[in-house]
Amino acid sequence: MGIFSRIKEGLKKTRDAIFGRITLILNSFTKIDEELFEELEEVLVMGDVGISTAEKICDELRRRVKQQGITDPREINGLLADVITEMLKGGQELQVNTKPSVILVIGVNGVGKTTTIGKMAAKFVREGKRVTLAAADTFRAAAIDQLEIWAERSGADIIKQNEGSDPAAVVFDAISSAKARGSDVIIADTAGRLHNKKNLMAELEKINRIINRELPDADKEVLLVLDATTGQNAVNQTKEFKTAAGITGIVLTKLDGTAKGGVVLAIREELDVPVKFIGVGEQIDDLQPFEPEQFARALFGVEEQEEEPETEEPSAEENREERPATADIWAQIDAENAAEASQEQETAPEQPSEEELRQQREAERLEKEKRAEQRQSRAKKYNWSATPAAETQEDDDWFEQWKNGG
Repeated sequence: MGIFSRIKEGLKKTRDAIFGRITLILNSFTKIDEELFEELEEVLVMGDVGISTAEKICDELRRRVKQQGITDPREINGLLADVITEMLKGGQELQVNTKPSVILVIGVNGVGKTTTIGKMAAKFVREGKRVTLAAADTFRAAAIDQLEIWAERSGADIIKQNEGSDPAAVVFDAISSAKARGSDVIIADTAGRLHNKKNLMAELEKINRIINRELPDADKEVLLVLDATTGQNAVNQTKEFKTAAGITGIVLTKLDGTAKGGVVLAIREELDVPVKFIGVGEQIDDLQPFEPEQFARALFGVEEQEEEPETEEPSAEENREERPATADIWAQIDAENAAEASQEQETAPEQPSEEELRQQREAERLEKEKRAEQRQSRAKKYNWSATPAAETQEDDDWFEQWKNGG
């Protein structure tokens, strides 16, 4: 299934519930009059487009109908798609041109932040970029574990600390690691924040200060993840977060599970915040960069119109070779990993005794305490507000190299 087909399928509920009704209205009228525009406006408002945005769309339709001398109501369908495309254009491209660039992902609990980060990481890795994930949602241990799974699946690096750690310190560690390892993109997860909790917003400001201090010239995106099923509540969240966190874009998830996809228009028009990504399914490649024209065409069920490039016909042999879909690639990787794990288990040496395991855990505990003391000593010596976590010998080596100006 191509990208356009996937978006079209994901917007089916919105199209059937809202814009399908628009088609019925246009087909039921024999002339274009004020009653037609009033019914169109009512349907748009019911689709969570918002009152002011619905009024603006209908005013623009009136102007174009008069300007172009249109008399057939059915032609308004095409005009409507053009108007919506133009309203949504601008700012949807992700600005990640520096090395490294930073993407800070925020939003309330339950909207799909961690999953969105994992899908974004997979997208960047497929493009050949090195990605560092910062597990700065330290409020929930499950969030750290979930991000670890996504890091493993996508091939991204991950920087984490224990549950309850300072999120800003995790971001600091991630920046330090990204600089040392040559990462292209840093994606930071954050705890679910309610827009009326001032202390949580203060924590977000602290993270931003760390980023601005350590990477003053880096491209930075602050993406707010929203659940499309909440409709107009998503607009209210955007308004609050825009004031408090300076968001640069929206990731709208769960569009495939709602008839309220019109909220995209309300967010873009009423708050002047561009949509960067939309989620139209649960597969790893169902998080798609937002394309206004494709979105508008998918809403109205218009088939994608692209000029076919003139190429030579492939041979029969070439026709038989098809590149697997991304989801199939992940399934193949999972199957290979499972086979390798099974083989390792069959050839694994005899398991250590309980006493040996106890001694091993005790040695690990003592080693961690030693490293924690070293970190505290470094923080005091260099007067750092946050010190890089040295959990491995590799991190120790990196610190010594950094300290000596390497």
